[in-house]
Amino acid sequence: MRKILVIGAGKSASYLIKYLLDKSESEDLIVIVGDINFSHAKKLTQDHDNAQAIQLDIHDKSSRQNAIKNCDIVVSMLPARFHIEAAKDCISFGKHMVTASYISEAMQKLNKAASQKGLVFMNEIGVDPGIDHMSAMQVIDRIRDKGGKIILFESFTGGLVAPESDNNLWHYKFTWNPRNVVVAGQGGAAKFLQEGTYKYIPYNRLFRRTEFLDVEGYGRFEAYANRDSLKYQSAYGLDNAKTLYRGTMRRVGFSRAWNIFVQLGMTDDEYTIDDSENMSYRDFVNAFLPYSPTDSVELKFRHALKIDQDDIVWDKLLELDIFSNKKMVGLKKATPAQILQKILMDSWTLAEDDKDMIVMYHKFGYELNGEKHQIDSTMVTLGEDQTYTAMAKTVGLPVAIATLAILNEKITTPGVQMPITKEVYEPILKELEAYNITFKETEVPYLGYNQLNL
Repeated sequence: MRKILVIGAGKSASYLIKYLLDKSESEDLIVIVGDINFSHAKKLTQDHDNAQAIQLDIHDKSSRQNAIKNCDIVVSMLPARFHIEAAKDCISFGKHMVTASYISEAMQKLNKAASQKGLVFMNEIGVDPGIDHMSAMQVIDRIRDKGGKIILFESFTGGLVAPESDNNLWHYKFTWNPRNVVVAGQGGAAKFLQEGTYKYIPYNRLFRRTEFLDVEGYGRFEAYANRDSLKYQSAYGLDNAKTLYRGTMRRVGFSRAWNIFVQLGMTDDEYTIDDSENMSYRDFVNAFLPYSPTDSVELKFRHALKIDQDDIVWDKLLELDIFSNKKMVGLKKATPAQILQKILMDSWTLAEDDKDMIVMYHKFGYELNGEKHQIDSTMVTLGEDQTYTAMAKTVGLPVAIATLAILNEKITTPGVQMPITKEVYEPILKELEAYNITFKETEVPYLGYNQLNL
């Protein structure tokens, strides 16, 4: 029996483990699920005959190395910062490795050693990054194969709430790590290329520079720029493209309201608030406003941010109950971002019967035989329940399919890599279609920069 070690039994591992267990009989597999919390690992193995649940602390060198040494391939579903120790062990013991995370500098440094040992270290094989890479490269390669030249590429992804569970004014709930939502866009200006000109959007303007996107059957969305849209320019072979833009999707109106928190400083994660554990939500909000012996917190807030009382943004803020004198922060020495996250989790945590949704949108502008063309490509995936979410599906299935393909020597090119070659993306995208993860392509008139509200 061939052994697959899955390290990490968090929310994104459900589909991954189910896929591997469903294939375990025909593929002669034992799936070992290790997590620091044994009960999490046990829950996802479902007492399957071909599954083993183990307690595994990634920081415990002995147990980590013992688990890696006794498997054929390692799948790390841990946070990105924890991959590297397991990756070094994989080099030592000659094991392939798969992660859904961005390739870190430390991981990239293992490329030579992995290549020399003939090991496949597949990274960025989740949804974003992952399905975005594969679906984009499939179209880009197809355009190139018929002689076309890419002049525009835009790519957007959003982890959102499904329409039937969309019941708040923000049209948003946390479907992934809440912290990543609160601190999104920080750490430098967003950078992209528009009609041959480098463009930059500083954090304080990020959520007021958006692009609108319409997805058939799901309505209108907006997108704000990712921090570095040019990160994959060379990898995708788009060095001559005139426009390159990558963004995050939300429902229309989210960004304008979120910008209120940015302007006040509530998303800051660089300093801590004194006596934060004894603050009410109202105290927290008031801490960012000028002192007044007469004006209420609400009045000062509206005045400082120039919000009319009949503005929908004001209703969105009231819906979060941020002016409550009864709800307490209860976090010691917390940063503003940590406090804001706690407040938002009261309202934006998925209910037991809520479903999530992944939306992806690509735009490809190209020249062929002297004429300009454009292809718009969209994908929407809905979750089933709180275990088998759309996020877990679109992250876990590509990881699982790639893992089995590497084990079966269908993916053999060694080294630290992401899924941008035909060897990788063609079979994976084909199999994803069986799970209703499909893209709808539409030929539209080429609009170029006129399409951008940037």
